[in-house]
Amino acid sequence: MKAWQKYLAECIGTFVLVFVACGVAVAIGCDVTGGYLATAMAFGLVIVAMAYSIGNISGCHINPAVSLAMLLSKKLSVKDFIGYVVAQCIGAVLGSVLLGVIFGWDCGFGANAMQAGFEGNYLAGLLIEIVLTCIFVLTILGVTSKKAFGNVAGLVIGGALILVHLIGIAVTGTSVNPARSFGPALFAGGEALKSLWIFIVGPLVGGALAAVLHKAIGGKDE
Repeated sequence: MKAWQKYLAECIGTFVLVFVACGVAVAIGCDVTGGYLATAMAFGLVIVAMAYSIGNISGCHINPAVSLAMLLSKKLSVKDFIGYVVAQCIGAVLGSVLLGVIFGWDCGFGANAMQAGFEGNYLAGLLIEIVLTCIFVLTILGVTSKKAFGNVAGLVIGGALILVHLIGIAVTGTSVNPARSFGPALFAGGEALKSLWIFIVGPLVGGALAAVLHKAIGGKDE
């Protein structure tokens, strides 16, 4: 597989993630009356769809935190890591642009920010993003390390993303993905842009921690 094809796949996958999953949050709102579940399901189902459509091309990272974990696990080269992250961020920006064109430039873009009751509590935001990303990425590392899990890997990863969204939405809107946060924040501005660092630092730390833990517990490819 040529490098540009892998990068294009990552760009497309992240575009779909932002446009569809963030788009669900924009279209129906994200509140406790049903919006939480619908948004969580949207993120998980996009991952399932993309895993089985571009997974054989790029591995379907569509998330810099996942790519970092793969780099640290020696499953991705430095060159490809850079290419993946750039492609993911471009895809997230393009997805956000389309949201703005369709829903208006004041739609909020499904951007991450500290939620009601947690305003200004950046420590809580950082901690939950680290922990939830670690759980999510550890799941990915585990399920992709065994060939026997190949047929169900996409479903397991999508389910894990739904799970972490169900708890994280109330605190940060759930990022666990720096690219997913980067694109919407550029257009949402305000608090989303001010707190963007949380959704970059937190997931990257969580992804790195997952790689360390996976190695520490004896995780290895088969």
